[in-house]
Amino acid sequence: MKAFELIAAKDSRHAVALLAEHGPGARLLAGGTDLLVDLKSAPDVPRVLVDISRAEDMRGIEVADKGLRIGALVTHTEILRSPLIREMFPALADAARSIGAVQTRNLGTLGGNLATAVPSMDSGPALIALDATVTLAGPAGARQLTLAEFFVGPRKTALAHDELLTEILIPACNLGKPAHFLKFGLRKGQALAIVNVAASLWIDPEREAFKAPRIALGAVAPTVVRACAAEAYLEGRAVGAETVAEAGRIAVADAKPISDFRASAAYRRDLIAVLTRRALEGACALARSRREGERK
Repeated sequence: MKAFELIAAKDSRHAVALLAEHGPGARLLAGGTDLLVDLKSAPDVPRVLVDISRAEDMRGIEVADKGLRIGALVTHTEILRSPLIREMFPALADAARSIGAVQTRNLGTLGGNLATAVPSMDSGPALIALDATVTLAGPAGARQLTLAEFFVGPRKTALAHDELLTEILIPACNLGKPAHFLKFGLRKGQALAIVNVAASLWIDPEREAFKAPRIALGAVAPTVVRACAAEAYLEGRAVGAETVAEAGRIAVADAKPISDFRASAAYRRDLIAVLTRRALEGACALARSRREGERK
């Protein structure tokens, strides 16, 4: 590994200033679980690494007026242990639990995982299914994007060279929205997803029908994608076994899976249909469980 300069940022504003000062030759360092691996084999090592691990303004998990805020430096272990997330969004905890080993979850950050933009990431589908947005800070100020807009290609995001991701927000209208996350890999632990799926939904109590369904698919396209056709099919339809099965079949058309050494495209298409159905069933079960709990 070639030598580089390491500079510690005091907070997000300081980090933005350092990125602007050192230009495209600077990279951000948070948990380092992805970056340090890349640096060992990268032909062009950055001249400067800006260490943001001490930026306290990019930490924390709390409910605010706009929704549930998760700081970009929150680790996967912190997500797993958060009472707020376990209560409102167990799907996020399930996604965090599936990431790497304990050591990776202890160091790796949610913001870093998203900024790496690997199509098979586990945190992306759960957050996209909950309509999450991200805040990007730069010299001109902060801007907000939906997470789906943030991903622009494999390992490519909407971040400019002098911007950093500071926080993730699940909107207030989705607080407590039932969601379910599923991942299929070649082994039970420390495996990249062959396919992962997250689904969220409300159930109209009067009609027992789907309301605002969201389905997100990972590892089946250049970025994590929404299964928009399947969502449109579900909207307003009565909840039932055949309905969710058909939604799974429709979701296949929203993906562009490839064949690689992990699985064939045909196998991935079969998995999309099955995992989408199961994710919807899991979200429905959670919705009904919460409704029964409210009645008691």
